[in-house]
Amino acid sequence: MDWGKYRSSSWDELIQADGRPRPAARPLVEYLAGLSGRELAERQVAADVAARVMGVTFTVYTEGRNVDRTLPFDLIPRVIERREWERTEAGLRQRIRALNLFIGDIYGEQKIVRDKVFPGALLKESVNFRKQCVGVKPPLGVWAHICGSDLVRDAAGTLYALEDNLRIPSGVSYMLENRLVAKRVFPELFETSTILPVDAYPSQLYDTLAALSPRPGDTPVIALLTPGIYNSAYFEHCYLAQSMGIELVEGGDLFVDDDDCTYMRTVYGPQRVDVIYRRVDDLFIDPEVFHPESVLGVKGLIRSWRAGKVALANAPGAGVADDKVVFAYVPKMIRYYLGEDAILPNVPSYLCSEKKDRDYVLAHIHELVVKPANESGGYGMLIGPRATKRQHEQFRKLVLANPRNYMAQPTLSLSTAPIITDQGPQPRHLDLRPFVLSGRDIHVTTGGLTRVAMKRNSLVVNSSQGGGAKDTWIVDLDEVA
Repeated sequence: MDWGKYRSSSWDELIQADGRPRPAARPLVEYLAGLSGRELAERQVAADVAARVMGVTFTVYTEGRNVDRTLPFDLIPRVIERREWERTEAGLRQRIRALNLFIGDIYGEQKIVRDKVFPGALLKESVNFRKQCVGVKPPLGVWAHICGSDLVRDAAGTLYALEDNLRIPSGVSYMLENRLVAKRVFPELFETSTILPVDAYPSQLYDTLAALSPRPGDTPVIALLTPGIYNSAYFEHCYLAQSMGIELVEGGDLFVDDDDCTYMRTVYGPQRVDVIYRRVDDLFIDPEVFHPESVLGVKGLIRSWRAGKVALANAPGAGVADDKVVFAYVPKMIRYYLGEDAILPNVPSYLCSEKKDRDYVLAHIHELVVKPANESGGYGMLIGPRATKRQHEQFRKLVLANPRNYMAQPTLSLSTAPIITDQGPQPRHLDLRPFVLSGRDIHVTTGGLTRVAMKRNSLVVNSSQGGGAKDTWIVDLDEVA
């Protein structure tokens, strides 16, 4: 691979501005430089075949059809030095501690509202606040057991928190599968470099779930509740259930009895379930209290959960903190609940519910990224510098019609990393989604899912909109020395 012409206009994860590799990436860059274009292309084909054989797919909903596609995998990994990662990990631990305290407070005494640190008006208009969760005290005081926080790096190399995903974060299976593919394609590098492992995640997730069991003296019965085969993350549901050795169930496989216990239908008769890792949205999880027409959930499940007869992860209602407007208050939450300054800075945010911020957004909409509070997958947002004047005007009207539902952030020059193309290595923008498990202990994945925009100059990395993935290597330089 020829690195001579590789240049990025942004902060690059592998190559410095002077063209030299970053210290943690040097062994990788030198190794790739020793491969011919043909050898590299053959390894990329091998990686693509491995991904297809493993069934690494996601579903795209388009034009009324569900289309299964193999997740594009780029061969060149993203590399992060361990000492930087240790600070990032500390910041992620801090965030999830504060977020869990915030959720518990919101469904409890609401001290943070009384003390005027968090505006009560935002809570009243929150689409993810669940009145059915008021007064509930989940096991260990944890609401968000699995969190996927999206991180981005700017042109100066600073790593920022972009958003926190606390409802049903997805993507960890791709992180694990990406590592398996990378090991097949680059076995030499894993023998000669100190690349920290990621394969402990399934056992850590199992332990996190098992700790929630209402029958702690027994081996818990754990099930993963999936909406079914047409869900975009169904591959992940199957992968995680199999990796943990737990049951994969749909709503029709479960029922709640008169004593509020939850059971699973089996060929041997009903079996009580202790913990459910649910991958079904709040509003469809129980037709008894939410959407009555839902066939994805289980009638009486919220009743069983409130009675302490079954544990749910993530807990219903955790999405109250999975809101891009609430996100702006996380540094204040950290200061309020923990008495600490935020280790990971937030991307600066403008809240359209605040007149001063709203006026700024309306006047500078051509410079900003404007996002709805609760959309995901990169949908419903405006990237101001790349939008038309007509789109700017459309979004001004949307913001004025419902200010609470919109926030804006600067259009960052996201960091890049090289991908393989027919023209040689070329830079593409990317982000990072580490996963954080909260139970008796807090576990942070070693790295996370790096999502990369496969299109030149695109800032949209979501797989549903053409993005791909890379393996993420946390490299211990001290160990090498």
